[in-house]
Amino acid sequence: MTKLRTMTGSMGVQVVAAFVAVYIIWGSTYLAIRYADETMPPFLMASARFLIAGGLLYVWLRLRGTPRPQRVHWKSALIIGALLLAGGNGLVSFAELQVPSSVAAVIVAMVPLWMALLDWLRPGGVRPSAGVLVGLAIGFGGVALLVTQGNAAGGVLTVFGVGTLLVATFSWASGSLYARNATLPKAPLMGTATEMLAGGVILLVLATATGEWGQLHMQRISTDSVLALAFLIVFGSLVAFSAYVWLLRNVSSARVSTYAYVNPAVAVFLGWALAGEIITIRTLVATAVIIAAVALITAARARQQVVGASDPEALLPSEASDDARPALSR
Repeated sequence: MTKLRTMTGSMGVQVVAAFVAVYIIWGSTYLAIRYADETMPPFLMASARFLIAGGLLYVWLRLRGTPRPQRVHWKSALIIGALLLAGGNGLVSFAELQVPSSVAAVIVAMVPLWMALLDWLRPGGVRPSAGVLVGLAIGFGGVALLVTQGNAAGGVLTVFGVGTLLVATFSWASGSLYARNATLPKAPLMGTATEMLAGGVILLVLATATGEWGQLHMQRISTDSVLALAFLIVFGSLVAFSAYVWLLRNVSSARVSTYAYVNPAVAVFLGWALAGEIITIRTLVATAVIIAAVALITAARARQQVVGASDPEALLPSEASDDARPALSR
Protein backbone atom coordinates (compact mmCIF):
# COMPACT_ATOMS: atom_id res chain seq x y z
CA MET A 1 0.00 0.00 0.00
CA THR A 2 2.82 2.37 0.89
CA LYS A 3 4.54 1.61 -2.41
CA LEU A 4 1.30 2.26 -4.30
CA ARG A 5 0.87 5.62 -2.56
CA THR A 6 4.46 6.52 -3.40
CA MET A 7 3.92 5.68 -7.06
CA THR A 8 0.67 7.63 -7.13
CA GLY A 9 2.31 10.63 -5.49
CA SER A 10 5.21 10.47 -7.94
CA MET A 11 2.81 10.39 -10.88
CA GLY A 12 0.99 13.39 -9.47
CA VAL A 13 4.22 15.36 -9.24
CA GLN A 14 5.10 14.44 -12.83
CA VAL A 15 1.66 15.53 -14.06
CA VAL A 16 1.95 18.88 -12.28
CA ALA A 17 5.48 19.44 -13.62
CA ALA A 18 4.38 18.58 -17.16
CA PHE A 19 1.42 20.96 -17.00
CA VAL A 20 3.64 23.74 -15.66
CA ALA A 21 5.98 23.20 -18.61
CA VAL A 22 3.14 23.29 -21.14
CA TYR A 23 1.36 26.24 -19.52
CA ILE A 24 4.31 28.47 -18.69
CA ILE A 25 6.98 27.56 -21.25
CA TRP A 26 4.65 27.52 -24.23
CA GLY A 27 2.99 30.70 -23.05
CA SER A 28 6.39 32.40 -22.88
CA THR A 29 7.55 31.40 -26.38
CA TYR A 30 5.69 34.35 -27.92
CA LEU A 31 7.84 36.78 -25.96
CA ALA A 32 10.97 34.75 -26.80
CA ILE A 33 10.14 35.06 -30.50
CA ARG A 34 9.85 38.82 -30.10
CA TYR A 35 13.34 39.03 -28.57
CA ALA A 36 14.81 36.71 -31.20
CA ASP A 37 13.23 38.81 -33.96
CA GLU A 38 14.95 41.96 -32.71
CA THR A 39 18.30 41.16 -34.35
CA MET A 40 17.60 38.00 -36.41
CA PRO A 41 15.60 37.66 -39.64
CA PRO A 42 12.41 35.78 -38.67
CA PHE A 43 12.48 32.93 -41.21
CA LEU A 44 16.19 32.25 -40.71
CA MET A 45 15.68 32.28 -36.97
CA ALA A 46 12.77 29.85 -37.17
CA SER A 47 14.72 27.64 -39.57
CA ALA A 48 17.69 27.45 -37.19
CA ARG A 49 15.35 26.69 -34.31
CA PHE A 50 13.70 23.70 -35.94
CA LEU A 51 16.77 22.33 -37.72
CA ILE A 52 18.73 22.29 -34.45
CA ALA A 53 15.88 20.99 -32.30
CA GLY A 54 14.83 18.41 -34.89
CA GLY A 55 18.41 17.31 -35.46
CA LEU A 56 19.10 16.85 -31.76
CA LEU A 57 15.88 14.91 -31.25
CA TYR A 58 16.49 12.73 -34.31
CA VAL A 59 20.04 11.80 -33.26
CA TRP A 60 18.92 11.07 -29.69
CA LEU A 61 16.11 8.78 -30.87
CA ARG A 62 18.34 6.92 -33.32
CA LEU A 63 20.94 6.35 -30.58
CA ARG A 64 18.16 4.86 -28.46
CA GLY A 65 17.31 2.42 -31.23
CA THR A 66 14.23 4.10 -32.72
CA PRO A 67 13.77 2.84 -36.32
CA ARG A 68 14.83 5.10 -39.17
CA PRO A 69 11.88 6.87 -40.88
CA GLN A 70 10.87 5.49 -44.27
CA ARG A 71 10.41 7.52 -47.45
CA VAL A 72 6.63 7.69 -47.01
CA HIS A 73 7.19 9.11 -43.52
CA TRP A 74 9.41 11.87 -44.90
CA LYS A 75 6.78 12.71 -47.51
CA SER A 76 4.16 13.22 -44.81
CA ALA A 77 6.65 15.14 -42.68
CA LEU A 78 7.36 17.47 -45.60
CA ILE A 79 3.69 18.39 -45.98
CA ILE A 80 3.11 18.72 -42.25
CA GLY A 81 6.32 20.70 -41.81
CA ALA A 82 5.26 23.07 -44.59
CA LEU A 83 1.82 23.69 -43.08
CA LEU A 84 2.54 23.56 -39.35
CA LEU A 85 6.06 24.89 -38.98
CA ALA A 86 6.73 26.99 -42.08
CA GLY A 87 3.20 28.30 -42.68
CA GLY A 88 2.33 28.24 -38.99
CA ASN A 89 5.30 29.00 -36.73
CA GLY A 90 7.29 30.75 -39.45
CA LEU A 91 4.52 33.24 -40.17
CA VAL A 92 4.02 33.86 -36.46
CA SER A 93 7.72 34.76 -36.20
CA PHE A 94 7.34 37.08 -39.18
CA ALA A 95 4.12 38.66 -37.89
CA GLU A 96 5.67 39.52 -34.54
CA LEU A 97 7.71 42.15 -36.35
CA GLN A 98 4.42 44.06 -36.62
CA VAL A 99 2.26 42.69 -33.81
CA PRO A 100 2.94 42.62 -30.04
CA SER A 101 3.66 39.15 -28.67
CA SER A 102 0.62 39.30 -26.40
CA VAL A 103 -1.73 40.01 -29.30
CA ALA A 104 -0.09 37.28 -31.39
CA ALA A 105 -0.77 34.72 -28.65
CA VAL A 106 -4.43 35.73 -28.44
CA ILE A 107 -4.95 35.39 -32.21
CA VAL A 108 -3.11 32.07 -32.32
CA ALA A 109 -5.66 30.74 -29.83
CA MET A 110 -8.12 30.78 -32.76
CA VAL A 111 -6.75 27.56 -34.29
CA PRO A 112 -9.75 25.48 -33.07
CA LEU A 113 -12.06 27.94 -34.86
CA TRP A 114 -10.35 27.30 -38.19
CA MET A 115 -10.37 23.55 -37.54
CA ALA A 116 -14.12 23.61 -37.00
CA LEU A 117 -14.62 25.52 -40.26
CA LEU A 118 -12.28 23.30 -42.27
CA ASP A 119 -13.86 20.16 -40.85
CA TRP A 120 -17.17 21.46 -42.19
CA LEU A 121 -15.95 22.60 -45.63
CA ARG A 122 -13.84 19.52 -46.48
CA PRO A 123 -15.42 16.85 -48.74
CA GLY A 124 -17.77 14.79 -46.59
CA GLY A 125 -17.31 17.24 -43.73
CA VAL A 126 -19.50 17.43 -40.65
CA ARG A 127 -21.94 20.32 -40.36
CA PRO A 128 -21.15 22.25 -37.17
CA SER A 129 -23.72 22.44 -34.41
CA ALA A 130 -25.38 25.69 -33.39
CA GLY A 131 -22.91 25.99 -30.51
CA VAL A 132 -19.95 25.78 -32.88
CA LEU A 133 -21.44 28.40 -35.21
CA VAL A 134 -22.02 30.76 -32.30
CA GLY A 135 -18.45 30.17 -31.14
CA LEU A 136 -17.11 30.96 -34.61
CA ALA A 137 -19.03 34.24 -34.73
CA ILE A 138 -17.84 35.21 -31.24
CA GLY A 139 -14.23 34.30 -32.01
CA PHE A 140 -13.96 36.36 -35.18
CA GLY A 141 -15.70 39.18 -33.37
CA GLY A 142 -12.88 39.08 -30.82
CA VAL A 143 -10.32 39.44 -33.62
CA ALA A 144 -12.25 42.42 -34.95
CA LEU A 145 -11.95 44.05 -31.52
CA LEU A 146 -8.17 43.65 -31.66
CA VAL A 147 -7.80 45.00 -35.19
CA THR A 148 -9.94 48.08 -34.62
CA GLN A 149 -7.79 49.29 -31.72
CA GLY A 150 -4.91 50.07 -34.11
CA ASN A 151 -1.62 50.80 -32.35
CA ALA A 152 -3.20 51.09 -28.92
CA ALA A 153 -1.96 47.60 -28.04
CA GLY A 154 1.50 48.80 -27.13
CA GLY A 155 3.19 48.10 -30.46
CA VAL A 156 2.79 48.37 -34.21
CA LEU A 157 -0.52 46.56 -34.65
CA THR A 158 -1.31 46.54 -38.37
CA VAL A 159 -4.01 44.87 -40.42
CA PHE A 160 -1.23 43.17 -42.41
CA GLY A 161 0.30 41.75 -39.24
CA VAL A 162 -3.02 40.48 -37.94
CA GLY A 163 -3.83 39.08 -41.40
CA THR A 164 -0.51 37.23 -41.43
CA LEU A 165 -1.37 35.67 -38.08
CA LEU A 166 -4.78 34.59 -39.39
CA VAL A 167 -3.06 32.92 -42.37
CA ALA A 168 -0.66 31.25 -39.92
CA THR A 169 -3.50 29.86 -37.82
CA PHE A 170 -5.31 28.68 -40.97
CA SER A 171 -2.15 26.93 -42.14
CA TRP A 172 -1.69 25.26 -38.76
CA ALA A 173 -5.30 24.07 -38.71
CA SER A 174 -4.93 22.67 -42.25
CA GLY A 175 -1.77 20.84 -41.27
CA SER A 176 -3.45 19.46 -38.17
CA LEU A 177 -6.30 18.04 -40.24
CA TYR A 178 -3.87 16.53 -42.74
CA ALA A 179 -1.82 14.99 -39.92
CA ARG A 180 -4.84 13.01 -38.72
CA ASN A 181 -4.44 10.43 -41.47
CA ALA A 182 -0.82 11.00 -42.50
CA THR A 183 1.59 8.07 -42.48
CA LEU A 184 4.16 8.87 -39.80
CA PRO A 185 6.66 6.87 -37.73
CA LYS A 186 5.14 4.79 -34.92
CA ALA A 187 7.27 6.61 -32.36
CA PRO A 188 5.52 9.99 -31.84
CA LEU A 189 8.74 11.84 -31.08
CA MET A 190 10.36 10.54 -34.28
CA GLY A 191 7.42 11.96 -36.18
CA THR A 192 8.04 15.28 -34.43
CA ALA A 193 11.74 15.16 -35.31
CA THR A 194 11.06 14.56 -39.01
CA GLU A 195 8.45 17.33 -39.09
CA MET A 196 10.86 19.80 -37.48
CA LEU A 197 13.67 18.88 -39.87
CA ALA A 198 11.38 19.17 -42.91
CA GLY A 199 9.89 22.44 -41.68
CA GLY A 200 13.37 23.82 -40.97
CA VAL A 201 14.49 23.10 -44.52
CA ILE A 202 11.39 24.74 -45.99
CA LEU A 203 11.90 27.80 -43.79
CA LEU A 204 15.51 27.97 -44.98
CA VAL A 205 14.31 28.00 -48.60
CA LEU A 206 11.72 30.67 -47.73
CA ALA A 207 14.36 32.79 -45.99
CA THR A 208 16.60 32.55 -49.06
CA ALA A 209 13.75 33.43 -51.43
CA THR A 210 12.85 36.53 -49.40
CA GLY A 211 16.43 37.77 -49.23
CA GLU A 212 16.94 37.29 -45.51
CA TRP A 213 20.60 36.29 -45.91
CA GLY A 214 21.31 39.90 -46.83
CA GLN A 215 19.60 41.00 -43.60
CA LEU A 216 21.68 38.70 -41.41
CA HIS A 217 24.55 40.50 -39.69
CA MET A 218 26.21 38.18 -37.21
CA GLN A 219 28.03 41.00 -35.42
CA ARG A 220 24.72 42.74 -34.71
CA ILE A 221 22.96 39.76 -33.17
CA SER A 222 22.31 40.63 -29.53
CA THR A 223 22.79 38.43 -26.51
CA ASP A 224 19.04 38.67 -25.85
CA SER A 225 18.28 37.25 -29.29
CA VAL A 226 20.76 34.40 -28.87
CA LEU A 227 19.34 33.50 -25.45
CA ALA A 228 15.80 33.71 -26.82
CA LEU A 229 16.66 31.33 -29.68
CA ALA A 230 18.32 28.92 -27.25
CA PHE A 231 15.20 29.06 -25.08
CA LEU A 232 12.97 28.29 -28.07
CA ILE A 233 15.15 25.34 -29.09
CA VAL A 234 15.68 23.73 -25.69
CA PHE A 235 12.57 24.59 -23.73
CA GLY A 236 9.96 25.46 -26.36
CA SER A 237 10.69 22.74 -28.92
CA LEU A 238 12.18 19.95 -26.79
CA VAL A 239 11.25 20.13 -23.09
CA ALA A 240 7.69 21.45 -23.34
CA PHE A 241 6.79 19.34 -26.35
CA SER A 242 8.07 16.18 -24.64
CA ALA A 243 5.93 17.10 -21.63
CA TYR A 244 2.95 17.59 -23.95
CA VAL A 245 3.39 14.16 -25.57
CA TRP A 246 3.76 12.56 -22.13
CA LEU A 247 0.56 14.23 -20.90
CA LEU A 248 -1.43 12.97 -23.89
CA ARG A 249 -0.47 9.43 -22.88
CA ASN A 250 -1.18 9.80 -19.17
CA VAL A 251 -4.13 12.18 -18.72
CA SER A 252 -7.27 12.95 -20.68
CA SER A 253 -6.95 15.05 -23.82
CA ALA A 254 -9.63 17.37 -22.42
CA ARG A 255 -7.29 18.26 -19.56
CA VAL A 256 -4.34 18.66 -21.90
CA SER A 257 -6.31 21.00 -24.15
CA THR A 258 -6.65 23.50 -21.30
CA TYR A 259 -3.25 24.91 -22.36
CA ALA A 260 -5.15 26.75 -25.13
CA TYR A 261 -6.91 28.82 -22.48
CA VAL A 262 -3.84 29.43 -20.29
CA ASN A 263 -1.14 30.23 -22.88
CA PRO A 264 -2.69 33.52 -24.09
CA ALA A 265 -3.07 34.75 -20.51
CA VAL A 266 0.57 33.89 -19.76
CA ALA A 267 1.74 35.61 -22.96
CA VAL A 268 -0.28 38.75 -22.25
CA PHE A 269 1.10 38.97 -18.71
CA LEU A 270 4.73 38.40 -19.76
CA GLY A 271 4.45 40.89 -22.61
CA TRP A 272 3.24 43.50 -20.13
CA ALA A 273 5.64 42.62 -17.30
CA LEU A 274 8.88 42.07 -19.26
CA ALA A 275 8.51 43.89 -22.58
CA GLY A 276 6.40 46.87 -21.62
CA GLU A 277 3.53 45.93 -23.92
CA ILE A 278 0.46 47.95 -23.05
CA ILE A 279 -2.62 45.97 -22.02
CA THR A 280 -5.69 47.95 -23.00
CA ILE A 281 -9.23 47.26 -21.88
CA ARG A 282 -10.04 46.28 -25.45
CA THR A 283 -7.15 43.77 -25.49
CA LEU A 284 -8.42 42.18 -22.28
CA VAL A 285 -11.98 42.03 -23.60
CA ALA A 286 -10.85 40.57 -26.93
CA THR A 287 -8.74 37.98 -25.10
CA ALA A 288 -11.70 36.94 -22.97
CA VAL A 289 -13.98 36.81 -26.02
CA ILE A 290 -11.63 34.63 -28.09
CA ILE A 291 -10.87 32.25 -25.22
CA ALA A 292 -14.61 31.95 -24.51
CA ALA A 293 -15.21 31.17 -28.19
CA VAL A 294 -12.55 28.45 -28.15
CA ALA A 295 -14.05 26.94 -25.00
CA LEU A 296 -17.54 27.02 -26.52
CA ILE A 297 -16.40 25.36 -29.75
CA THR A 298 -14.38 22.71 -27.93
CA ALA A 299 -17.31 21.84 -25.68
CA ALA A 300 -19.80 21.84 -28.56
CA ARG A 301 -17.61 19.55 -30.69
CA ALA A 302 -17.16 17.19 -27.74
CA ARG A 303 -20.95 16.99 -27.30
CA GLN A 304 -21.34 16.42 -31.05
CA GLN A 305 -18.95 13.48 -30.89
CA VAL A 306 -20.77 11.98 -27.90
CA VAL A 307 -24.16 12.31 -29.62
CA GLY A 308 -22.80 10.67 -32.76
CA ALA A 309 -21.06 7.85 -30.91
CA SER A 310 -23.88 5.41 -31.72
CA ASP A 311 -23.48 6.16 -35.44
CA PRO A 312 -19.91 5.73 -36.73
CA GLU A 313 -20.71 7.78 -39.83
CA ALA A 314 -21.70 10.74 -37.67
CA LEU A 315 -18.42 10.95 -35.75
CA LEU A 316 -15.92 13.67 -36.47
CA PRO A 317 -12.91 12.04 -38.18
CA SER A 318 -10.49 13.05 -35.46
CA GLU A 319 -9.10 12.01 -32.12
CA ALA A 320 -10.01 14.00 -29.05
CA SER A 321 -6.50 15.39 -28.93
CA ASP A 322 -6.75 17.19 -32.28
CA ASP A 323 -7.78 20.47 -30.67
CA ALA A 324 -4.96 20.04 -28.17
CA ARG A 325 -2.19 20.21 -30.75
CA PRO A 326 0.65 22.53 -29.83
CA ALA A 327 0.17 26.19 -30.56
CA LEU A 328 2.06 27.89 -33.30
CA SER A 329 4.85 29.59 -31.48
CA ARG A 330 6.20 26.39 -30.03
